[in-house]
Amino acid sequence: MAEKLFSPEDRSIIIGAIQSAENETSGEIQVHIENHCSGEVLDRAAEVFETLKMHKTQFRNAVLFYLAVEDHKFAILGDAGINSVVPKNFWENIKEEMAVSFKKKHFTEGLRKGIEMSGQQLKAHFPYDQKGDANELPNEISFG
Repeated sequence: MAEKLFSPEDRSIIIGAIQSAENETSGEIQVHIENHCSGEVLDRAAEVFETLKMHKTQFRNAVLFYLAVEDHKFAILGDAGINSVVPKNFWENIKEEMAVSFKKKHFTEGLRKGIEMSGQQLKAHFPYDQKGDANELPNEISFG
């Protein structure tokens, strides 16, 4: 179901949002979508974060958007570098914005908004370095 929920056009919009955000920052953004979340959503997001090796970015500035579509759960998890510089309720504020779209079943729009909002903070704290910035993680959506 998770993969079927997002059409090829939806996937292009999400990947485009990731690429657009990453064009202005050294930060990395990934989206992982699966049907079910066993246990606590933040614990599962942390497992996925590690599995995707997101903790291995140079500046520890990766952000994961995790969705368990059938369980209606989602989380945003930032690595130590970004967490040390964003305001205290930053991730919760993004989640609230995304939830507005999700409640209307506009999942692609919710993800796009969340990615854009996190990209703005990544840009502010980890600007793009033309000389040595590398895309450290894939921009593709991963499905579990």
